[in-house]
Amino acid sequence: MKRTSAGVLVILALVGLGSGYLLDQILTATGRATFTPTPLLAVLLVIVGAAALALAWPVRRSLRTGIRIDPFRALRAVSLARSASLLGAIMAGFGGGMLVFLLTRPVVPPVGSTVTMIVLIASSIVLVVCALVAELFCTLPKDPDDSEPREPASDPGPPEFGGSH
Repeated sequence: MKRTSAGVLVILALVGLGSGYLLDQILTATGRATFTPTPLLAVLLVIVGAAALALAWPVRRSLRTGIRIDPFRALRAVSLARSASLLGAIMAGFGGGMLVFLLTRPVVPPVGSTVTMIVLIASSIVLVVCALVAELFCTLPKDPDDSEPREPASDPGPPEFGGSH
């Protein structure tokens, strides 16, 4: 499994940014209030980041001590870490798009909405960092057998090709 690349995270953040801006634009164009996520969303994102770290820690410990763990447990930990980093990038972009929309309006936005968006962006960044660290915890060291090129089998083949069979 490849590590999560920064390019994918940036692209998802940009998609989220456009989506957040577009959502608030559509809501105000139809006469509705702009979308403001609950502050509990930020708390939930931090909890998911902590859970990703908590699940990845035993994998890291087993890699360092050599104690074998269930491979499916390691797979679940790295899958959670990867999906959490993708979610964090999308949510950071989404919150950024809504914040840009609020700050570009001629009316001064309420302080509560602005603070909520900033907290959402910050907690999303915390989620991405926690998830990337958890993914790093689940990285296997290089196998010495993988670095050496494999030699062909010593069997010379059939007699018509120079073999001794």
